[in-house]
Formats: sequence, structure tokens, C-alpha cells
Amino acid sequence: MSVVREFASGAALLGRGLRLWGTSPRLMLLGAVPAVIVGLVFVGLLVLVNGYADDVAVALTPFAEAWPAWQAQVVRLVVGLAVAALAVLLAVFTFTAVTLLVGDPFYERIWRHVERHEGDAPADLGTGFWRGLAKSVGDSLRLLLATASIGLLLFAGGFVPVVGQTVVPVLAAVTGGWFLTVELTGFAFDARGRTLRERRRALGLRRAHTLGFGTVTWLSFLVPFGAVLVMPAAVAGATLLAREADAAARGATPGVSAPPTPPSSLTPPVPQKGRAG
Repeated sequence: MSVVREFASGAALLGRGLRLWGTSPRLMLLGAVPAVIVGLVFVGLLVLVNGYADDVAVALTPFAEAWPAWQAQVVRLVVGLAVAALAVLLAVFTFTAVTLLVGDPFYERIWRHVERHEGDAPADLGTGFWRGLAKSVGDSLRLLLATASIGLLLFAGGFVPVVGQTVVPVLAAVTGGWFLTVELTGFAFDARGRTLRERRRALGLRRAHTLGFGTVTWLSFLVPFGAVLVMPAAVAGATLLAREADAAARGATPGVSAPPTPPSSLTPPVPQKGRAG
């Protein structure tokens, strides 16, 4: 399969997740609640940062005190805009990790729904609530630190002429999509006893496929209210992706050990003899 087709097939998984809005609207509305809460908090923080951007710019440019007034104003305006832009970039890169932490019980229900529908759902590992929570929080914090660091590097790269306006936005979408996918697939991989390193390795086996899903999902989060509508669907799509990636990592063919999903929807399957509902 070509890279383009792999990328497109990964992006299509988000569409399969979005179909749950038609088949399980109550479940998806429940999954939208954490995204709304975190989104409102982030918007409030961005408004706060924007309100103090001028003061921060003055604090960061003490050297401009001796400059002519117009030069100092221009420099501080640029610095203030940079501070506001950095806050937005960090918000975009860290939104998913924070939302998954806040909405863990909500998104776990969506993940379980998809696993049961697909069949061959993983058995409970019996790790216990607190141990499982500690692992989830630890992985999320590691990913949060990594995404924030990448965001800072990309922000700095944005000031490089030409490269900052062409290469950096593409890198932001690709790297943001990768980390987003690693975060979203946590439910499915953790349930299968996979570590964060094994999760990354499995997703990397079909990197174009993974980036197709992640990049499209990341870009959809940039649309106003997009994160609220897409976040529950992204968890569902990431579950499908994780099942495929884990099967590939084990040398299996995706779909062999699990009943295939109907191509048109994620509606509950018709019960069959000898098959779990």
C-alpha cells in the first residue's frame, strides 16, 4: 500500500469514529463533557494571558527602556504577540492530554463500547484502580512534557524566515498528530498490557497510517468547537487504530482474530450464535 493510501486509510478511522454520533449520541454527548470543561478553562487562561501580555512584554524587554518610545513600543508589541501565540500553541499541544486525564471515566466507556462491538475485547488485567490510575497519569504527564517541549521548539522555529511560515506549520501538524495518537490509544494499549514504549513501537510500524489519523484529528481540533465534537470520535477511532497496530505488532493480520466492522457504520452488530454481543 502506498504512503498516500496508508495516510488516507488512517484518516478514515476518524470518520468511522464520527459515525458514533449517529448510532450512540448519548454516549458521545457524555464524552463531549470533559472537552467542554477543559476547553472553557483553557479559553479562560488564554484570555488571562492575553490580558497580561503587555505587562509580560515589558518585563521581558528591560533593555528597551533607553530606546526611543516608538522603537520600544514596536518591540514590546512583537513580544506581546509572541507570548499570546505561545500560549495558544501550548494549549493546542496539551489539550488532549489534559482532557483525557479529566475525562478518563467518560472516554473509557467509549473505548469499551468500541472494543465490545469489534469483538475479541481484551480481558481485565486486574491491575487495580489506583495502580491503573497511577500508570495512566504517569504516561499522560510524560506525554504532556514531551508535547510541551516540542511546542516550544516549534514556536522558536516559527521566527526563522521562510522556514517558520512553511516547514514549521507542517511539522506542527505532523508531530502534534503523532503525540495526539499516542495519547488517544492509551486505553486500548493499556488494556492489552502494553507499555508506552511498546505503544509507540506498534504505532510506528505503520507510521503513515498512524499519522493520517493523528494529523487529521489534530487539524480538526483547530476548528472552533471542533475539539468538543471530535474528541469522543477520536477516542473511538484511536481504539480501532490501536487494535490494528497491536495485531500488526504481534505479526497478526488486523481483523482475523476480531470480527470485522461493517464498513458503513459502527452500529451494534446483529447477534449471532456463538458470538458475544
